[in-house]
Amino acid sequence: MTGLLTLARALAVGYWRDRLALFFSILFPLVFLVIIGGLFGGDTTPRFPVVVVGEVEVFDGLPPQTRAQVDQVLRISHSPDLAEALEQVRRGDQSAAIVQQGSEVVVHYSAGDPTAVGAVRGVVDALVQGANLAAAGQPPRYTVAAEPVEDESLQPIQYLTPGILGWAIAAAASFAAAVTLVSWRQNGLLRRLSLSPVGVPAVVGARVLVSLGIALVQTVVFVGVAAGLFGLRLADSWWLAIPLVLAGTLAFLSIGLLAGAMVKTVETANIVTNVLVIPMAFLSGSFFPLSLAPEWLRTCSLVLPLRHLNDAMQDVLARGVGVASVLPQLLALLGFAVVCSAIAVWRFRWEDA
Repeated sequence: MTGLLTLARALAVGYWRDRLALFFSILFPLVFLVIIGGLFGGDTTPRFPVVVVGEVEVFDGLPPQTRAQVDQVLRISHSPDLAEALEQVRRGDQSAAIVQQGSEVVVHYSAGDPTAVGAVRGVVDALVQGANLAAAGQPPRYTVAAEPVEDESLQPIQYLTPGILGWAIAAAASFAAAVTLVSWRQNGLLRRLSLSPVGVPAVVGARVLVSLGIALVQTVVFVGVAAGLFGLRLADSWWLAIPLVLAGTLAFLSIGLLAGAMVKTVETANIVTNVLVIPMAFLSGSFFPLSLAPEWLRTCSLVLPLRHLNDAMQDVLARGVGVASVLPQLLALLGFAVVCSAIAVWRFRWEDA
């Protein structure tokens, strides 16, 4: 028994001193807990944002108790402009736009978020049925229709592919830059390269060139698999994904370089890039729509480069927007790359101190 307790104590102490194991078993899951808790705002049921256009009687005449129940599922805003409301649905800012046309209540939805469509349609159907039951003995007062804001051929894969592709580009670029820089500095290769005829600009340029090539290959593979196996249909402006992929790669290369300039070991570089990229993917809508998140979190996510990459890639691959619409995101990615690269150069060192 004494030997058992001694060995158990030694293993526990060893585990406690192993920062990598401690991080991935305790601290990293806590990061996800905080993120998921923040995304859903502490609510047990997510609230889906919808915009009501003009007067919709089944919503306007709700008694307070029923309205409170509806508010637990829907986050309702109002707009007098149907065209603007439909555009908000296309952009993903709203889960649906609801308008009344005579006795028909029309739910305009996006094909990219079937979960939200089902929830919104369920609430509207319940309200319409309640109004019709209140008029028992008379013809139904209202009917419900659902219309997609995009072409009916669009499928959820149109919206899943850009987000997952953005996360893949971010992970590959940041990990490659951080691990390469740290490992080369650890084994002295970085210092030897600086003294060789090749020169530092050629070394950095080679790393950037390889990362850009990998990102383009990732894009071709992702789009090819999504098109061949899951029916992805590219919008006319698909070619705008190429400069966006290149700009996104540069942005995340700069993050990797910054991480590599500040840490001393490959293990630490892996931890830092994991902490940066994986939570960013959740906060930027790579895996599920940000419409489920509270307003403050969606606003805060605008400082994340992956949010801009995901939004822009979705615009050009699924929504078919033009150059002017994605230019702000493109400039944001390039600006992020410049700022992070400048900080990385400032913190750069040839050898570990």
